[in-house]
Amino acid sequence: MSTGDALSIRPKNPTPAPLDAVAERFGLSVDPAGPSPLGLSATGVTLDSRDIRAGDLYIGMPGARRHGGEFAAQAEAAGAVAMLTDSRGAELARAAGSRIPILVSAEHPREIMGEVAAAVYGTADFPAKTFGITGTNGKTSVVYVLAELLRAAGLVAGLSSTAERRIGDEVIVSNLTSPESSELHGLLARMVEQGVEGVALEVSAQAVVRHRLDGVHFDVVAFNNFSQDHLDEFGDLETYFQAKLALFTPEHAERGVVVVDTPYGQRIARESQIPVTRLATEYGQDADWHLAVTAQTLDGVSFVLQGPEGAHFRGSVPLFGRFMAENAALALIMLHEAGIPISQVEQGLTRGRIPVYIPGRLEEMSDPAAGGPRFFVDYGHTPGAFTAMLDALGEVAPGRVIFMFGADGDRDTTKREEMGRIAAEGSDVVIICDYHPRSEPPEAIRAQLLAGARSAEHAEVIEEGDQRAAVRLAVSLAEPDDVILYAGPGHEDHQEIAGQVLPYSARDEVRGALREAGLLQ
Repeated sequence: MSTGDALSIRPKNPTPAPLDAVAERFGLSVDPAGPSPLGLSATGVTLDSRDIRAGDLYIGMPGARRHGGEFAAQAEAAGAVAMLTDSRGAELARAAGSRIPILVSAEHPREIMGEVAAAVYGTADFPAKTFGITGTNGKTSVVYVLAELLRAAGLVAGLSSTAERRIGDEVIVSNLTSPESSELHGLLARMVEQGVEGVALEVSAQAVVRHRLDGVHFDVVAFNNFSQDHLDEFGDLETYFQAKLALFTPEHAERGVVVVDTPYGQRIARESQIPVTRLATEYGQDADWHLAVTAQTLDGVSFVLQGPEGAHFRGSVPLFGRFMAENAALALIMLHEAGIPISQVEQGLTRGRIPVYIPGRLEEMSDPAAGGPRFFVDYGHTPGAFTAMLDALGEVAPGRVIFMFGADGDRDTTKREEMGRIAAEGSDVVIICDYHPRSEPPEAIRAQLLAGARSAEHAEVIEEGDQRAAVRLAVSLAEPDDVILYAGPGHEDHQEIAGQVLPYSARDEVRGALREAGLLQ
């Protein structure tokens, strides 16, 4: 397994795409003030002038502060063979002294970028099975379970998640839940090169409305849950929900799988424009598939999944929580809907155990054999995620639950008090610390969380802004049977404070605190 950071992942041996054919296909005009693209070919696409490689078609996009056309000369110097932009971008490119051909779109470049990237990279007819998962919480977990099940079925798997991109055993750290369409098609082309047969992608609401999925057609998409998040971007829950629902259209996918335990899931199933299969985890709910949890501990959850025509799976996941059983069931049904039999998956598993590891998701930092408190780190930072995790811990924690968390600055402020209330209602001790305050005063963010936590009148509530000190406080308060859950940072390796990105790994910090306390080797 190799690891590394990259702005984008590209095929190693791309097939050149003639630019005059691209211009004709997408109705692009050629800026008469510059040279013709006739005879030129592109081998890549990017909208980031820092990520230009020789042979690229550079997308000059209008932005909030600057227009990408301003960077045309920089892109040319880095090896771009042409630029695709709007009329304003063409003017800026010439003013900047660019001498490469400029393809001009009458519409916003973002609206055609995905299709253009698919044409350049040759991914419009993608040969691998492609799976997409949307929902507020749990997308990353479903993607990793999907990849593990694909491997169990004997297929080479690829994935794109908030945490990383994977191509077989190759790992590349990622920066967005859903990459820009130009990056996504480069990634897919690399996967084709390396023989990937099944791809699992996280799909955020932003990806749908910002055209990041354009040019991709999923074999199966799925919806798991919905709760408050991203209202700073979408304004209200209905607009946010509609962005999720938009994935369930023939433009994006062939078939869908929907968890119908909630009114939102039932709406997706009713309003979907593609055929959907329904999964229920609640007793008595009408559905095609039914999930029953048979056993659970801090070390995992066992379940039985039953479907139409005798379809059946009995297995387990080595992570606690009913929601993890739901994630696994959803992934199994998605493969089934794509024509990969559950029996084929079972052949690659030992007694139905799905050996999945998910970076920063209910990831245990402690050593159960050491006899001390159990300490988990998770990426959850929404009211829905808090509810699911704390409900799960309430069923399996042998002692007290110590829950520590913070909240994003410059993001949805309306969820903060609710997060605090849910945290205090579901735990015995709450420690409120900083997360990513960004440009907001950290103490103001903590004050909202504290107000919500104290309103529950249940847990002991402690404020400790310094997250490093908060970790050590949690360890010092914990008894051997207690469980500590640090929610928010998950796999992340930084903290954003007042315009600065500072190194910070919750996982490393927790391991260090446990070692200091003699609880970890």
